[in-house]
Amino acid sequence: MPVSRSCALSCALLWAIAFVGLVPAVAAERPNVLIIIADDCTFSDLPLYGGQNAQTPNIDRLAAEGLTFNRAYLSEAMCQPCRSELYTGQYPMRNGCAWNHSASRPDTISMPQRLERAGYRVGLAGKVHVKPRAVYPFERVAGFDPNCVRDPTRTCDLQPAAEFVAGDDPFALVVALVEPHVPWVMGDASQYPPDQLRLPPHLADTKLTREAFSRYLAEITYMDGQVGQILEMLEQSGKADETLVLFTSEQGSQFPGCKWTNWDTGVHTALVARWPGRVPAGRRTDAIVQYADVLPTLMELAGLSPSADAPPIDGQSFVEVLLGQTDTARRYAYGLHNNLPEGPPYPVRTITDGQYRLIRNLTPEELYIERHLMGIQGNGKLNNPYWQSWVGQASEDANTYRLTRRYMRRPAVQLYHTAEDPHEMTNLADQPEMAEKLAELNRELDRWMTAQGDPGIPQDTLRSLEAARRGEHRFVP
Repeated sequence: MPVSRSCALSCALLWAIAFVGLVPAVAAERPNVLIIIADDCTFSDLPLYGGQNAQTPNIDRLAAEGLTFNRAYLSEAMCQPCRSELYTGQYPMRNGCAWNHSASRPDTISMPQRLERAGYRVGLAGKVHVKPRAVYPFERVAGFDPNCVRDPTRTCDLQPAAEFVAGDDPFALVVALVEPHVPWVMGDASQYPPDQLRLPPHLADTKLTREAFSRYLAEITYMDGQVGQILEMLEQSGKADETLVLFTSEQGSQFPGCKWTNWDTGVHTALVARWPGRVPAGRRTDAIVQYADVLPTLMELAGLSPSADAPPIDGQSFVEVLLGQTDTARRYAYGLHNNLPEGPPYPVRTITDGQYRLIRNLTPEELYIERHLMGIQGNGKLNNPYWQSWVGQASEDANTYRLTRRYMRRPAVQLYHTAEDPHEMTNLADQPEMAEKLAELNRELDRWMTAQGDPGIPQDTLRSLEAARRGEHRFVP
C-alpha cells in the first residue's frame, strides 16, 4: 500500500526524535566560551561586590552587560585545587587535588576532553597550575605570563589569543592572569595613597598593611586593564555576540583571613557572565553556584551530557540561571582546607547556604600557621612584612590583637550570618537561637564529607600529600 506524503513526513519526524534520543544533543546555538581568571583577588575588594577602594571600569562594564552572581564559591581557597575543581567539575577529594601543588588522579577527565567531544578547540593562556598534563591537555596559547611569582611580571601579547579565536570551529579559551597574586609590583600604586584607604574590618590597621594594600589595589586595577584588552580583542574578532564570557576573581588575596582559609573572604568568588542577547544584561542573581558547576554548564550549552562511562561530575548545570529563567541553583556550597604544604596540618571544612556559613576547625587545639604569609624566605627577607607589624602592634592595640588571634587560634565551630556580617567577625555558634541552623548545616556537611570519602583529620597528612603529588590519590566512596 503506498505511503502518503504526510505519513512519510510523520515517520521521518518520529525517526529523527528517536535518533536524537540515542546520541548527545547538539545545542542549536552553541556559544564560544572565554573564561578570564584573576589570581588571588578577594571578591569583596571589587567595587562590583562593595569594595570601597579599587577602580575596575572594565569589570564594571562587563557586569553592566551581563549577569553578576552574588553567591559564587569555590571549594578550596588555593590556586591549584580551585582550578582543578573548575576544569573537572569535581570537588577536590573526587579529582584528587585537595592540597596546593598536588596532582589530580590520572583517570580524571577535564574540560579539554569533555568539550572536544562537541567539536570545541580548548585553549589555556597564562597561568596553568594544574597537573598532570595528560589530565589537562589544553592547547597552550602564548602571550600571557604563566608565572605568578616572577618579579616583575611581563605585560600581555594579545596576538596568540586573537589567532586562537579566529578559527572556524567553536572555541573555549581560558585566560588565566597572574594579578593580583604577590608580588604586588604591577600597576600604579600612587593611585591609592595608603593613608586614604578604607581597610576591610578583617585587616589590622598598620602602616605596613596600608602600604601592602595599596600595592595590591594597584594590581587589581592593572588586572582590570588586562580584562579590558582581552574583551577588546574578542570584539575585534567579530565573535563577541556569539561568545559566553565568564570573569572570575578566583580565591581571596594573600592577606590574613582570605586565601588558605574557609572564611567567606577565602572561598567566595566573583563571577560575571555575558552572552549578548541570551544572558540578561545588568542583572544580579542570588543563585548559589560553585566552580564545579561551570563545566557541566558549558557541556549543556555545547549539547553534551556527562558520559555514562566517564568519572562522575559533582557540579550541576546552571544554564537556566544564566538565561534568566530562574534564580535558584544548588542549595548549599561546600569547602575544605588541607594546610600541607603551606604550613603544619590544619584541616578545615565549611558549608554555606548563602545566608549562613558553618566552619569546622578539626584540630582547634593547634595554632594556624601559613608559611608564605607569616614566614621568612631563605635569604632572610620577610615574605609579608605587614604580618610582623600585626604582631608588633598586638600588644598595644586591642583590635590588632583580636585580629591576630582570630587568624591563629580558632574555635572548633564557627557559625556566621554572612548575609548580615559579610566579613564574618561575629561567631554565633554558641547562640541558642542558632541551634536549628547549626544542626542543619552540620548534617549536610557530614553528608557531603561522607559522599566524598573525606575522613577529615587523617586527610591532612604528609603521606596523603605525597601520594597526591604523585597522582596516586584514590577516591574512597
